[in-house]
Amino acid sequence: MELELKKACLDAYETGGELTLTQEETAETIVPDYCPDIARIITTDGKVYIHSRELRDGKAEVSGTVRVTVLYTPEAEGGIRTLEFAIPFTAESDSRGLPGCTCLTADTETEFLETRMLNPRKIFTHCKLVTKITGYQKAPISFCTDVEADKELRVEKRQERQHSILLTQISEKDFTFTEEMNLSPGRSGAAELLTSQITSTVTETKIVGSKLIFKGVFSVSLLYRTAEGACGSTSAELPFSQIMEIEGAPEGADPSLQMQLTGTDLQIDGDDPEGRQIAVTLYLHATALLREEQELTLVNDLYSTAYDMTYEAAPLTLTGFFETMSRRQTVREVLEIGVVAESVLSLDVCCGAVSVSREGDYTVLRTGAAVRVLYLDEGGVPLVAERCIDVSCQLELPADCKVTARAVCTEEAQSSLGDRGIEVRFPVDFRVEAVSRVKRVCISAAKLDTEAPKDLTGAPSLVLRCLGRQETAWDLAKKYNTTIASILAANQLEGEGDIPQEKLLLIPRKRA
Repeated sequence: MELELKKACLDAYETGGELTLTQEETAETIVPDYCPDIARIITTDGKVYIHSRELRDGKAEVSGTVRVTVLYTPEAEGGIRTLEFAIPFTAESDSRGLPGCTCLTADTETEFLETRMLNPRKIFTHCKLVTKITGYQKAPISFCTDVEADKELRVEKRQERQHSILLTQISEKDFTFTEEMNLSPGRSGAAELLTSQITSTVTETKIVGSKLIFKGVFSVSLLYRTAEGACGSTSAELPFSQIMEIEGAPEGADPSLQMQLTGTDLQIDGDDPEGRQIAVTLYLHATALLREEQELTLVNDLYSTAYDMTYEAAPLTLTGFFETMSRRQTVREVLEIGVVAESVLSLDVCCGAVSVSREGDYTVLRTGAAVRVLYLDEGGVPLVAERCIDVSCQLELPADCKVTARAVCTEEAQSSLGDRGIEVRFPVDFRVEAVSRVKRVCISAAKLDTEAPKDLTGAPSLVLRCLGRQETAWDLAKKYNTTIASILAANQLEGEGDIPQEKLLLIPRKRA
């Protein structure tokens, strides 16, 4: 006589650890000989480019550069000049930070960036960086799906259908994007590029065979100086399309894509004497996480009406709910500047970290949108107005979800001059990932003592009782050493759903 557990094993990944690393970097920079002396620093901007992500024995190392752009007014000259330089950084976790992880994703942002002038030829820059790292480890899911036993063993099994979402594959690719960007008709040509803002949005993903095709748009905004010394601005949306190899991807997998700039190169086309064409080269790193929905069958309880049985049960944690979404909030605010503005040169919006809280039936997301406006006053002096605007968003999500989100402004912000100051209008997109994990019990081993049949001497052959409030038909059958089928037959019921809660049930004992 045999008892055999049928088992299945699925390859999958799970999050092995999440780390937040903070560090401060400083640099003293000499103004190059070809740049005029600094009279006043107007504003400072920093872009973070991650160049490498390494994971060895649970220790993560992320390295890159902060590309700093300083706008200033020069001595003995009018207009605006720019000074660019790079600050290298390396963020490291301890050796126990991500145990068992085999791959990671990382994102570094500037929490604080400030430049001050030491003298007309030397500046000091101080920045605080925050690096968020997520490690992934291989976590095969092993579970019992069914039980096969000889009929004389009289084994009863309880099976459960469970919906699960598995992270089955992680793929990465570095790629380069190049395109020409033309200034709008009627705008003066560019003699020097001052600042740039670049955001990316993935609009479409599709799996075809062993390839992932993803498409999207790069939004590029530029501030430049004309040959006459005036400032101009322009923006454009540049579509892109890329192919990533994902050998062995399951059919019907759902990809989510993360893209990071690893470098940029924007140059005025040297073949265009009017400076109306900008050569755009972007270097990027793309990470694709492929998830697959599956319906699993689990055996979570066993007993025999003929023999004593011992079994082992193991907890099984599964992803029962996973959803990605984007929610847009439109912001409209007035920045009071205290002077009369003649024109707005540029408007930048940078969103900070997103906090997640539960308020009643809603999940509430909040971020601070740092708005920076570069403008000219009525005397033509370049000034900066800055303000952090609170932006919130409500979502209807299950209360047990773990929610992570980031906020971005991917479209060009708009501004207008008014009596009270500068009115700004821009959208903030909350990009959200919600995950809910469920714990189930699954039989992992079982053993029957076939040498000693159950001794039912003295047990009543018939029991009359009601179904308890928290009881199921399975609970009654197991408690009184019978089967659900016998209970249904004795009470002339067709299915478990027909069992009344407050009516006495006839519960017969299962006989050999």
